[in-house]
Amino acid sequence: MGEHSYRLTVTWTGDRGSGTSGYRDYAREVTVETDGKPLLLGSADVPFRGDATRWNPEELLLAALSQCHLLSYLHACVSAGVVVTGYTDHASATMLQQGNGGHFTEAILHPEVTVAEASMLDAARAAHELAHDWCFIANSVNFPVRHRARVTAGPDN
Repeated sequence: MGEHSYRLTVTWTGDRGSGTSGYRDYAREVTVETDGKPLLLGSADVPFRGDATRWNPEELLLAALSQCHLLSYLHACVSAGVVVTGYTDHASATMLQQGNGGHFTEAILHPEVTVAEASMLDAARAAHELAHDWCFIANSVNFPVRHRARVTAGPDN
């Protein structure tokens, strides 16, 4: 098991020539990079003067929760003998802003899962509980992460 470390570089690219001389005088654009991976373009969310065409930290947190659940779920399904043939999550989260700060109040994952056979449905539904317990990201946040999964058997069943 052990300890795992992660490293990346975030660089502010929003200097318009006068730095942070005023709240409206700089852009919120950043790049996120790590060795061997494509550059990720980030910004603040639009209400905070960000660029809507770039990923914001709130979206990235939700994406991390969704992806972690998905990967944990696939592992749980393999362990239970469930063959997953499709998985799409329409995740959502709510953040409460308070002054210059705030916090997430909840995240809700809405996985739509397809399994190979109808006989796998019960085990596939139960695997979501294991995935929730195993998800490193969900275990690291201080707000509830819920899942409302829909599991169906493939078209031939």
